[in-house]
Amino acid sequence: MSGIRLRRNGWVLVADGEKALFLVNAGTPDHPALEVFNAFEQPNPRTAAQGTDRAGRLSDGMGNAHRSAVQETDWHRLAKHEFAHEIASLLKQNALADRFEQIVIVAPAVIMGELRKSLSEAVSSRIIAEVAKDLTRHPVPQIEKILFG
Repeated sequence: MSGIRLRRNGWVLVADGEKALFLVNAGTPDHPALEVFNAFEQPNPRTAAQGTDRAGRLSDGMGNAHRSAVQETDWHRLAKHEFAHEIASLLKQNALADRFEQIVIVAPAVIMGELRKSLSEAVSSRIIAEVAKDLTRHPVPQIEKILFG
């Protein structure tokens, strides 16, 4: 057993950079029963499909003929980070409206880091567990088993 004890009506957020599932515990801490109450996706094609800019060049200084290459923007990665900020904002609104007392956040490590940077104190104080995994494509019973054993 994982040791996560989520009260009735506690939330679980399962997210990656493109999809977010919001689940609520309709059961008890001893016998959790997760139910999806909200889900949304953000289309996020590969960077090559989002932009065709070549890497830029910058002059190394006045009177210097040397120019340095600038790395191409990774639009796919930026969209994932923006999605994490949107999720954090949505969680803040719900926390301030007292829609949940406890929350478990499940996300890949990179997205978890972005979420942590963006979460308000109102949300952070309600987090009872963080799980650094990508479970967005798992069925709800499997998510329950992974989180609660």
